[in-house]
Amino acid sequence: MSKSFLVDTTLCTACRGCQVACKQWHDLPAEETTNRGTYQNPADLSFDTYKLVRMTEGVVDDRLRWLFFPDQCRHCLEPPCQDTAGEPSAIFTNASTGAVIYTANTRGLNAGEIRQSCPYDIPRQAKDGTLAKCDMCSDRVENGLEPACVKVCPTGAMNFGEREDILKLAQKHLAAAQQKFPKATLLDPDDVRVVFLVGFDPGLYHEYAVASATEYGISRHAALRKMLRPFAGMVSHLG
Repeated sequence: MSKSFLVDTTLCTACRGCQVACKQWHDLPAEETTNRGTYQNPADLSFDTYKLVRMTEGVVDDRLRWLFFPDQCRHCLEPPCQDTAGEPSAIFTNASTGAVIYTANTRGLNAGEIRQSCPYDIPRQAKDGTLAKCDMCSDRVENGLEPACVKVCPTGAMNFGEREDILKLAQKHLAAAQQKFPKATLLDPDDVRVVFLVGFDPGLYHEYAVASATEYGISRHAALRKMLRPFAGMVSHLG
């Protein structure tokens, strides 16, 4: 059975433990940053930053609020990036966990098209063209351990387990959150394995908090491959 995350942003304190743990476990280098008038650092995801706690400060319902959003790959149930790549050795879904995995074979593929196919604007590219993102700490999970970000979370904002159990937990968290935040909602729970719970309008957190169906979406090449896939299977069977 596939795995899933629940990220309850109403419990997040932006300690950034998850961000640091991700760096540490994947042996990713630190990035030089500058003072941009915000506590959010670095400014965005990158080839060397798979997890980023986004911090938005603003007036919501006549109150000054900090809105925290531990951004990462959503590990889509039907990943557009995988369909766009069309190369199983480069991007594939782990059969046991559901993690969408990128390999070094992404180098040489159309990185721009793959990135644009992601409705959450997640993959990032190295100078040599290789793409990278969160891998669900697959090496840890396959050995019975939690992802590093979940392991270090001190507030219970990060949760991980079997998908069926996480979806049930998400409903419990949602019911509890709505007692304090009536507008609380789950983001795209039927489409992703990383389900976010937010207390306010998703657009207040991040441009790609929910899947963008306008500027981004599955590429025409990938869509054509999906259309032709059943016919390819019939030809293979006849052969």
